[in-house]
Amino acid sequence: MAMLSAFACGLLFGIGLLISGMTQPTKILDFLDVAAIPSGRWDPTLAVVMAGALAVTFFGFRLTRQRGAPLYASQSFWPTRTDIDAPLIAGSVMFGLGWGLVGLCPGPALVNFVTLNAKVFVFVAAMVIGMIVHDRWWAPMRHIRRHGLVRLPNEG
Repeated sequence: MAMLSAFACGLLFGIGLLISGMTQPTKILDFLDVAAIPSGRWDPTLAVVMAGALAVTFFGFRLTRQRGAPLYASQSFWPTRTDIDAPLIAGSVMFGLGWGLVGLCPGPALVNFVTLNAKVFVFVAAMVIGMIVHDRWWAPMRHIRRHGLVRLPNEG
């Protein structure tokens, strides 16, 4: 049942991306180009999509937290960290650069994967390579920090 639930959620997400136009890199780039506001070329529609997502998430999380135990898992996995650290900032900057240069982020890129567009294939391949490189580099760093072998500047 958990697989069916994951499939339904993924399908709903993909259809939502298509309907909202978030799979169109030009639409994203037109939103991110805030310098175009004075000329009237700026496309604010992505802000409506984001506001809708935030509203659904706001109420959905409230209902989910009240319900208690999840339906298809042994426990809920709520985020516990709220600090802003160097990896978060670096990752945000890198994500923003990629999104701003190409107009795609991981979800829309995977939806666009079915178009068999070579540029999307290259983007997804580079994204996967980036994730592999991150995991190969970050896992040893986590081990080193966990065992106190090296103390990074932001760890006090």
